Amino acid sequence: MAAMGYGGYAPGMQHGLEALTDLERALRALPLDKADDTLEILEKLTRNVVRNPREAKFRLIKLSNRKIAETVTDVPGAVDVLRAMGWVDGAGDDGPTLVLPDDVRLAFETEVVKLIDVKDFYKKERAKAKLSQKREEAAAADPEKKALMEQLELDRREAAMRGPAVASHAKKLGDGPNIVRAGDIGIGQSAGG
Repeated sequence: MAAMGYGGYAPGMQHGLEALTDLERALRALPLDKADDTLEILEKLTRNVVRNPREAKFRLIKLSNRKIAETVTDVPGAVDVLRAMGWVDGAGDDGPTLVLPDDVRLAFETEVVKLIDVKDFYKKERAKAKLSQKREEAAAADPEKKALMEQLELDRREAAMRGPAVASHAKKLGDGPNIVRAGDIGIGQSAGG
């Protein structure tokens, strides 16, 4: 029987990112504000190869193409996504390219599904960002909360300037631990007789 981790999950599946593939990590590293457009073009490029695996024109991406440049080349991490799928750097007459080697086969069940799935990830990330922004705006609009946050920041800076505490001023009383037994306070003793 396999060992189970926290909450019945298999070991290694407890912390999310450790279990991601290189492709999934690359997909989740795209900038939030550019992810939708980038994912759409990546999905289109990938579907073309899946539908027409031997078609040479779909196995070559000109990175200088205007649409590709806007959604892939100029988007941090987007070219890394393609490289994680197996695309390699090449050179064409019009500049740099990415080429999918003949021995690399993209599949709907893997690459296309991962592209579709990561869209949900970005939808949730946008919702988190929107909620965070609303909270910040609400905190800024509430004068009491704003004053409290400013005081917390001042306290933090003051504590940082003082440095860490270096010694305790507590004093030990007596030689042993401070233990009170029931008999010390009259519990369990007979009243005499």
